[in-house]
Amino acid sequence: MDYSEILHALQNASPFDLYRLRVGIDGLLSQPERLAPIQRRLRPGMEISYFSGRDNRQVDAVVEEVHRVSVYVRDKADGKQWSIPLYTVNLGGVNTDIQPRRGETKLDKNQLRVGESVGFHDRAHRERYGTILQLNQKTASLLTQDGMRWRVAYSLLFKVMDGEGRREAEVGLLDGVIVER
Repeated sequence: MDYSEILHALQNASPFDLYRLRVGIDGLLSQPERLAPIQRRLRPGMEISYFSGRDNRQVDAVVEEVHRVSVYVRDKADGKQWSIPLYTVNLGGVNTDIQPRRGETKLDKNQLRVGESVGFHDRAHRERYGTILQLNQKTASLLTQDGMRWRVAYSLLFKVMDGEGRREAEVGLLDGVIVER
């Protein structure tokens, strides 16, 4: 399922239309016949990933206990335990990224994740870089490289690639002829 296309198709829906869809989707999510197959596949000690709506990202975890409509997991990154709904478990390894439409340059909340590196221009037009700490209704809370906390509108952010550059030693080239056998 292409989540990006579905969200783009819903851009012109009214708030009432979106609410009505949410009620219908909530009803589908609570159906026992949808949850039972997930419950049967999970075992304590099993490594899984689930989608965190709060962080808008996949989280790697280990199953601790399985219940009728929820599962207790231990986050592999920080060791914290959580109770999550069964329907958040991504057993199929589905890609959950939401991409902007071609030509769109402004980001929105659906396209960002907690922990992701982003940049923005401050009021003095200096480029700043940081990591997303929290996704709020209209802004992202960031921690910049200089230790400052910022709240920045989604439309002012741009994604950056994490990485460390290094200069490679110059490689000496030899002249020669390719010999076929």
